[in-house]
Amino acid sequence: MNVEEIREYCLRKKDAGESLPFGPDTVVFKVNGKIFLLLPLDTEQVQFNVKCDPERAEELRIQYSCVLPGYHMNKKHWNTVIVDGSVPGTLLRDWIDHSYELVMPKKKKNEKK
Repeated sequence: MNVEEIREYCLRKKDAGESLPFGPDTVVFKVNGKIFLLLPLDTEQVQFNVKCDPERAEELRIQYSCVLPGYHMNKKHWNTVIVDGSVPGTLLRDWIDHSYELVMPKKKKNEKK
């Protein structure tokens, strides 16, 4: 996935929006005011930060070398994913989906079903 594919995927999510609250180099994707993905634009390799269940976050870091503790984030709840081609796009989208689901308000989750 490249930057534009990640951006388009995030914006297809219900109630998702983007902003640049930290300056022009980091796109922030939120659902109902809560961040689910940060996408830096000033890195050599494409990477993004996603929220993750703490137990799952640890497992992913062990299993995949491209998954690191969240850069500038609470490392218990956030992972930084380096998009280096070592994992398929379907898995990257799964991780984005997981982050989105974690921050989506419970009321909205119930409406989705």
